[in-house]
Amino acid sequence: MKQSTKIYFTLLCGLLGMLTVSVAEDSAVRENLSRSILSEGAEQRQQVAALADTGSKLVHDVLVAWTRDNVFLVTTGAVKIPVLLEDLTDPNGKARAIVIADGKFLLDENKKELRFGPTELTAAETDSALRGVIQQTLDSLALADPNPDSRRNAILKLGNSHKLKNIAVLQTRLAKETDASVRRSINEAIAMLQLGDRDPKIQSAAAHQLAALKSIGSLDMVTALANNKSAAPEVVQAANQAIVKIDGHIGVVNFFGTIFRGLSLGSILLVVALGLAITFGLMGIINMAHGEMIAVGAYTTYVVQNIFGAGFAFSVNLPFTFFGHPLGFGLHLPGMNATGAFYESYFLFALPLSFMMAALVGLVLERTVIRFLYRRPLESLLATWGVSLVMQQLFRMVFGANNVQVSSPNWLQGHFTINDVLLGYNRVFVIAFAVLIVIGTWLLLTKTPLGLLIRAVMQNRDMAACMGVRTARVNMMTFAFGSGLAGLAGAFLSQIGNVGPSLGQSYIVDSFMTVVVGGVGSIVGTVYASAGIGTSDQILQQVTGSPVTGKIVVLVCIILFLQWKPGGLFSIRSRNLD
Repeated sequence: MKQSTKIYFTLLCGLLGMLTVSVAEDSAVRENLSRSILSEGAEQRQQVAALADTGSKLVHDVLVAWTRDNVFLVTTGAVKIPVLLEDLTDPNGKARAIVIADGKFLLDENKKELRFGPTELTAAETDSALRGVIQQTLDSLALADPNPDSRRNAILKLGNSHKLKNIAVLQTRLAKETDASVRRSINEAIAMLQLGDRDPKIQSAAAHQLAALKSIGSLDMVTALANNKSAAPEVVQAANQAIVKIDGHIGVVNFFGTIFRGLSLGSILLVVALGLAITFGLMGIINMAHGEMIAVGAYTTYVVQNIFGAGFAFSVNLPFTFFGHPLGFGLHLPGMNATGAFYESYFLFALPLSFMMAALVGLVLERTVIRFLYRRPLESLLATWGVSLVMQQLFRMVFGANNVQVSSPNWLQGHFTINDVLLGYNRVFVIAFAVLIVIGTWLLLTKTPLGLLIRAVMQNRDMAACMGVRTARVNMMTFAFGSGLAGLAGAFLSQIGNVGPSLGQSYIVDSFMTVVVGGVGSIVGTVYASAGIGTSDQILQQVTGSPVTGKIVVLVCIILFLQWKPGGLFSIRSRNLD
């Protein structure tokens, strides 16, 4: 107990020490700010410039207010006190004055808070020279922001300013910067500014530096310099060399960016086609309503998002009457009005719910329609196509004909870059989750009793039934599982694009192509085919310059491939005699 008490006492002392240091630093910053506002001439400009080293948000806010004439001087006797007026005003339009030196409200002799209107006070004066120093200080403060992304944005702004005086600001920051990516941005910004120098040697060196950095953002500046007829020959040559290197780098970035987008599209196709491959391989059912299972998952995600928010409600009026009363139905689900991290977690709840809702719809479809159509492929195709039309109309009645927007949680927004290739968090999540789904499906089929039954029925339905396998139950569970996978794909698609009644129709054809190319019933083949079709589709769209032409070329390639290998990449060997 004594040892624990000593530890707690030590931690408490450390926290108190840190708090004391923070308060002391804040007090010193406020005093320096107040002193700078009250100074004059060169001394004032020098003191304002020294504020750049503080990195304080308070300094930034006060300097911005100063440039907007929102810093005022209150005279009490012979003393001038710099103040800011509070945003909240009373009915008379007056606000309390905040003393910049200590952050407290200004009081009169009776300790009563003083209130002023903006016209009652004199604004702290500035001139053009002082405003230039203030702006330079604000730029330096932005370069010292704790967030690296904010620092890079400030650096980019200075690099595109075409003002040579900003080179000194960037070089000063370069000496203090420790983040490698930010240092690269500073060097790039300095070189971009040096392109505007009058010295040909400096311009040529800047062009070579930008070429070495493969600076995509500077391409327009370098191109303008290369086309400048008054530029020196060596400068034009250096600019042209930089253009060649940057264009080559852009080609590499576009190629790998296209590959990444193709993998994310292939991951969605994989999840959709995985269930289709199992059901098609098991039951021989051509399920044209499989795309609507995607929409079920996407709309489930939309409903879950609304339940976490203000709630979800709909009302549908049917074109029928009963004793003069119109028929209709509706539903109201109250919202939880969640905020913060809890609201941002809605997608984690939407994923299993999307799977379960799509699986439930698939279960109902199998029990009511599909089980009567086994070994009747043409009838199953027509029946499921009719079911898909009915489901699309239901989506329009409940959710409307227009697309609905599903907002991505903050942790799925944004991106990170690798050698200028943008990798979106949402697409990385889709790829990673698709890998987990493939592994889970493989474990289900190879390591569980249900998987054993599924594989037995796929190889020989009649023999499995003779051995006591309840093939009808296996069909039902498998169809529900395949539909649930399509629902998961719909949840993923809701994070990449809009959700509409015909969402599934955009992917059903590609999914069937993936199943056929990979080999009906083959998980390994589905994985390879989805990755190949997804990446080929994206690459050919870039090459041909048209999404439609790209898809046509992909389809032609698939037809030629199936002429060569009708069974697909990995055809499943069956023990059926027929």
